[in-house]
This record gives sequence, structure tokens and C-alpha cells, in this order.
Amino acid sequence: MYIPPFTISPEAINLIAEISGQIERYAIRLEQEDGLRLRKANRIKTIHSSLAIEGNTLSEDEVRDIIDGKNVVAPIRQIQEVKNAIQTYELYPTLDAFKEKDMLKAHGVMMQSLIEDAGRYRRGGVGVFGEKGLVHLAPPADRVPMLMRDLFTWLKSAKDHLLIRSCVFHYEFEFIHPFIDGNGRTGRLWQSLILGKLHPLFEHLPVENMVYANQQTYYNAITASTNAGQSGPFIDFMLNEIYLTLKAHQGEPLPDKALDMDAEFGVKFGKEFGAKFGVKFGVNEKRVLLLLDSDPALSATEIAEKTGLSKRGIEKQIKKFRDLEIISRKGSDKNGLWLINK
Repeated sequence: MYIPPFTISPEAINLIAEISGQIERYAIRLEQEDGLRLRKANRIKTIHSSLAIEGNTLSEDEVRDIIDGKNVVAPIRQIQEVKNAIQTYELYPTLDAFKEKDMLKAHGVMMQSLIEDAGRYRRGGVGVFGEKGLVHLAPPADRVPMLMRDLFTWLKSAKDHLLIRSCVFHYEFEFIHPFIDGNGRTGRLWQSLILGKLHPLFEHLPVENMVYANQQTYYNAITASTNAGQSGPFIDFMLNEIYLTLKAHQGEPLPDKALDMDAEFGVKFGKEFGAKFGVKFGVNEKRVLLLLDSDPALSATEIAEKTGLSKRGIEKQIKKFRDLEIISRKGSDKNGLWLINK
């Protein structure tokens, strides 16, 4: 099996430990009442920054307006890039980071109407150019399918920490430069997907925003790894960006409202309610159960409207509650009621 060359520095080992400590803190932040708004804000930052790195000049506010369906006066191509990125990131929950065909699908959406070969590997040579000329000449086009197949085989079977694998894959992907265009934005998306295998919160962490703020250092890390013949320098750079992004987005402790809700939940259901089912309820799960207790006729759509959470997220929570026999349904799907097993 092909193994990409890389070294793990003492700095990288320390950063893995630091990142692991920050992950749960950020997960708690996403559980707060403004979690939905935070997810949307971070998605806007991610799309804006990833495209800005590639030369898109639309502002963060303009990206937000496009997401909200408002008209924006700007070059057609740049608007199309944003719309494509929105559609691609909406696919995030359905994409498997370990499947090559999913990566081709994502690129197809990301680059639709922008290039002829969207979703297909390049058929010609490409190079990466900087201010001083050619920075990197990518491998010949006829080697790309084999190189990408080997890279995905390694990604799936390697035993290295997912943080390391995500960085190595990102660097190797940019080195191969498998597409005629859209390599940067696809590579950054794919690292995020790989990290999602470690923890779902990485879907909502705008690492691209940090990379955009340190764009030249990002390219310097790629160049340093190419010169070294292994991706160690790029690993150090990306792990540091992930750590700084997690630390910057911890937010404040849960607001008093959440603490009040905990007290209300304890009064209605008892402090050991979750323990008898072998689960620990998060903030949003408690909110849903309290709503169902106060109005058993609520639908998933109505709960989503009351909580600000997505309908899909509510449906997943309800399915989990039913599977654990925390709740059951009396009557039809349309006119029935929810019963909570207190």
C-alpha cells in the first residue's frame, strides 16, 4: 500500500492533545440557545473565506445575502461560485470522506457551470503559480486516477490519528491537483469532512476563515512541505490553525436561561430521568422534551419553529427518543400525541 511521506513533530503531538481538549468545549458552545445562528454564521464565514482564498471578491455580507435569497449586484461567476459552494456544503451530511466517488460528486456541484470538467479529473497538465511564477508543477494527468485511488486507499486503512490523516490528505490532494480548477476549495472541504469522522462539530468550525487570514503562511507551508519531500510542515501549520479556530470559537458558558431550563427539566422529569435510559441529555434534547411535555400534539415542523433548530435535526432527536423508548406515539402520525415515559 502506498504511504504518503510525512513526519510527526513534537509540536504536532502537543497540538493533537490541545485540540482534543478543546473539542468538547466547542461542542458545548454549539449546544447553547444561539447554536443555530452560530452554525449559520460559521457556514457563511467558511464559504466566504474558502472562495476569497481563490480570488472571489464578494464580502461576507454579500455571501449572507445570497444564502438568504436576496439579489446581489456582482460578477455572475462570483455569484455562481457562492451558490455552488452553498449547495456543496448542504451535501456535507451525505458525503463520505472515505469515498472517492463522493469527492468527485462534491467537485461536480462545487464547479457546476464554471468549468466543463466539473466532477471529472483533469485531462491536461496544471501548475500552481504565485507572485514569482511557477510554484508547483502537478503530476501528469494520466497518473491522477491512480494517485487519487492510492490516496483514498491509504486514508481509509491508515491507523494514524484522523487529525494527522486529514492534514496529510489535504497536502497530498493539493500536490496532485487532480482537477483543472477548484482544487483549493475542494481540498479544504475534504479535510473538514475527514475531521467530521473525528467529531461532527467540524462541520460547523470555520477553519477556512483562519486560513484566509493567514493565506500566505498557508501557501508557504505547502511550499515548505514540497521542498522537504514530506508533509510535516503543512501538518504543523494546519493543526495550529485548527487549534486556534477551536479556541477562538469556544464562546461564553451556557447562559442563565439554559441553567433555568435545567432546573425546569429536573422538576418535570427528575434528576435521574436520563440515567434510567442510559443517556445524558444535551441542551437541545431537553428543550424538545419539555416542549413535547407541554404540548404532546406538536409536530417536528412546529418544534423546529419554536426552537430555531432544523426540522431534520428535530426528526433525528425524535427517532433517537423513540428508539430508546423515551417517547412513544399514540394515534396516527397526523393527529396523534406524544407520550413521554416518565
